[in-house]
Amino acid sequence: MSAFSFACKNVLKNRRRSITTILVAAIGCAALLISGGFTLYTYHMLADNAARESGHITIADKRFFAEEEETPLQFGIERPGEIIATLLDDDRIEFILPRLSFSGLISNGDKSVIFTGAGANIAREIHVRGDFLQIESGEINSGKNIDSVPAITIGKDLARTLKAEVGSNLSLMSNTANGGMNSMAVVVAAIVTTGWDEADRRLVLIDIEAAQRLLMTDKVSSLSIYLRDERNVETMLEEFLALDTNNLTPRAWSEQAFYYASVKALYNRIFGLLGVIILLLVLFSVSNTLATSVAERTREIGTFRALGSYPGEIVAHFVHEGMVIGMAGIVIGNVMALVAAFLLPYLGWQMPPPPGRSIGYPLLVSTSALLYLAIDLLIVLLCCTAAWSASKKAAKMPVMEALRHV
Repeated sequence: MSAFSFACKNVLKNRRRSITTILVAAIGCAALLISGGFTLYTYHMLADNAARESGHITIADKRFFAEEEETPLQFGIERPGEIIATLLDDDRIEFILPRLSFSGLISNGDKSVIFTGAGANIAREIHVRGDFLQIESGEINSGKNIDSVPAITIGKDLARTLKAEVGSNLSLMSNTANGGMNSMAVVVAAIVTTGWDEADRRLVLIDIEAAQRLLMTDKVSSLSIYLRDERNVETMLEEFLALDTNNLTPRAWSEQAFYYASVKALYNRIFGLLGVIILLLVLFSVSNTLATSVAERTREIGTFRALGSYPGEIVAHFVHEGMVIGMAGIVIGNVMALVAAFLLPYLGWQMPPPPGRSIGYPLLVSTSALLYLAIDLLIVLLCCTAAWSASKKAAKMPVMEALRHV
């Protein structure tokens, strides 16, 4: 009889206790896989949001990332069209989105509030942000003007503050690049939400050419590069840094994603602690089961010792039993986790909005072969460790004492 078959028969001697222990291991395994999968999904969602918002690589003046501009576009990029034309020769780049960041006052004639503006290709801006920028009303104007008036897209809270609707006429006022003041009449084409309350109170999106007219400049603040394959980010960063780029420098999306880094650090601690607690529960449960089994089979251990078995061989038998329990547990746990990952998209459950946001996000679980392999090996290793710990003392007990054990 093989060691594995012998271990299976021993596990089945007390089926109720063994099944309970296997279920504990299975539930622990499933809990780790589901929580780990949810964490991976959250990381992926936040990373995707950050990459969509800033681009996979952002090119700007070196001072743009480290200093505050005293005047609009003080660190702006001159002749951005030439740089874009040069970069687009690289097939790894899908497209480049020039952006112009500015701020000022927006007014409905009766009330003025501060806005944070972004000049860009609005239709493409909405496209790259995807579900992270949702249209509340109106539609993104395919042209740049409505009845010869520049069209803008504003945040829903800003629209509520100004009592603005789609088609409302507003005016923008901002400092120009040369230090003066300029104003521009605009019309609301769409009202959107980013899911961030603070952003929705200030957001104004306008075509980049209209923003340049308002600021009286031909500069842009930055160039956002979107790649066909995100895995090329590091390679392209190294290549760009090797070039003489007239004081321009690239930044990867990960270097600008401060919210992503903060949430990842928080979740690592929360789910790390949760994982340790679950693993300890599995360890104690399996240890208790096998300790009871060892106590009941002390005479059997004494008999094996009397027949010439070494303590290491007896411990190995119990480790095999722990392995059987662990393998049965991970099979059931994997099935439970996969069923949960399959069903959650159809259930449509939503997580509540995190602090600072007005929109929740779907409760989904990612499946990762590496995650499943790591958790499965860890559960089996814990069960084997529990078996070794429970049996090592009994295996070294003197033969006569073990035979007399009651």
